[in-house]
Amino acid sequence: MVILTLNCGSSSVKYQVYDWDQKNVLANGIVERVTLGDSVINHKAPGIGDFTQEHECPTHTVAIELILKTITDPKHGVVKNMSMIGAVGHRMVHGGMKFARSVLINDESLATFKELIDLAPLHNPANIMGVEAARHVLPNVPHCAVMDTAWHQSMPESSYMYALPREWYDKYQVRRYGFHGTSFLYTAKRAAVLLGKDPFQTNLIIAHIGNGSSINAVKNGCSFDTSMGLTPLEGLVMGTRSGDIDPGIIFHMMKRGGLHAGEVEKKLNKESGVLGLTEHWADRRDIENAAAEGNKAAQLAQEIEGYRIKKYIGSYYAALGHVDALVFTAGVGEMGPVTRKLATAGLEELGIVVDQDKNAKAKCRNAELDITAKGSKVKVYVIPTDEELVMTEDAFALMNGTYDVHSKYRYQFQDPSYVNKQREAGLVTDLQKKPYLSELIARPPKA
Repeated sequence: MVILTLNCGSSSVKYQVYDWDQKNVLANGIVERVTLGDSVINHKAPGIGDFTQEHECPTHTVAIELILKTITDPKHGVVKNMSMIGAVGHRMVHGGMKFARSVLINDESLATFKELIDLAPLHNPANIMGVEAARHVLPNVPHCAVMDTAWHQSMPESSYMYALPREWYDKYQVRRYGFHGTSFLYTAKRAAVLLGKDPFQTNLIIAHIGNGSSINAVKNGCSFDTSMGLTPLEGLVMGTRSGDIDPGIIFHMMKRGGLHAGEVEKKLNKESGVLGLTEHWADRRDIENAAAEGNKAAQLAQEIEGYRIKKYIGSYYAALGHVDALVFTAGVGEMGPVTRKLATAGLEELGIVVDQDKNAKAKCRNAELDITAKGSKVKVYVIPTDEELVMTEDAFALMNGTYDVHSKYRYQFQDPSYVNKQREAGLVTDLQKKPYLSELIARPPKA
């Protein structure tokens, strides 16, 4: 059986095709510039090769039809026909307070997601378009929604409530929701495996650092606090988002700068973060190169981003009282040694000590790496995330009637012997180019 997962943005559709019986990724890819013109699909199938094709996609329905045509193509495809697709998993950014777990999509649940659009106006509309398009193209297949916010529904009131008029919560659901939950679920379970501990006796601080970034305090295996709030704007310094600011700045700029609400929202979401600090770059690789060449703005952006992460690590350490491991994940977390170095510098008194030689070498998306220094009380891991696998497992279990909340459900990747076949193959190539990575690979303790 094949499970298809879809992650629909406003102008893109990412996808993955997973063979459930063989436990293997058959293909993944993305359709870009959906609705914008000059649309193109980039398709990657291990063992078959990469495939790129320009194809106009004026709607998400056309984009999904293109994906299905590509994955069943006699030359480039990986499945014989669409009847092999047993279920479709959809990323849904915001589930509000309505959903604490993944759900089957029906007319009722889809209507609820539409009611939540005001909570995620930049994300949920695109997610919903993708769901509607996929249900139209594949009407007889179970469709499942996997929410970024569901993981964080375990947070206590003291973590998710804001000190605002109670009416705002009762009437408008203003509270902390948190995001990146699928990534945090995966990395939390994997960290527990590497530690050789029961996940529900494990305390973690997980830093998901990418274009969008957030940090999660995990207490006894469940989300206890997180840096993103009502929206993905709060918290860490990000690629184009400001993260935490004095709310008074908004009123100041509306009065002095003559900006209206929509302009301020655009500035904070799309023109701030490291892009705002450098005025040129949101990609950390560009910033790292510029900083190395002596660009002061790039150097300052790195310092500010690292310092914000470090402050959250310290505050979450205090909130948890005990920490078993600090985990870095997502694009920058997995491939950004400079960011990791700045975020952990000076934390030795907390028992967090990074081996900087290992940290500098730890750039690999195909293995879980241990960059802990000798004598550190707290383990420091770099764990490549796998949100698509969580979506795949949830979709299969919902279809099969075996799914439950993560505290009552065991994922296949929680088995110490679990192997991601695609990453295992990629690691062989990585080790040929970087043999020193073998010394960094984190492995579960022997039973």
